[in-house]
Amino acid sequence: MKNIFVGNLSFSATEDAVRTVFEPFGAVDRVSIITDRETGKSRGFAFVEMPNDAEAERAIQALNGHEMGGRRLNVNEARPRDDRGGGGGSRGGWGRGH
Repeated sequence: MKNIFVGNLSFSATEDAVRTVFEPFGAVDRVSIITDRETGKSRGFAFVEMPNDAEAERAIQALNGHEMGGRRLNVNEARPRDDRGGGGGSRGGWGRGH
């Protein structure tokens, strides 16, 4: 399974439209357009999951720089999210019961 980052998407792009661009290269398990939590509007990027690594690599090579909706896509293998350290654990003396 390969997770592919698709950047510089038109804000009006749909998951179906992104799937249609990737399917000529192989099976697409999932397309997720990332939206703003508060407004629900597209943030201009998506993730595409393809089960076959070779097909995914061909899609990345062919679609990086491909024009969709008047914009040139930025397509590459998704990198794991950085650990931003924002989860749990209190710092300083507040609320620690001392």
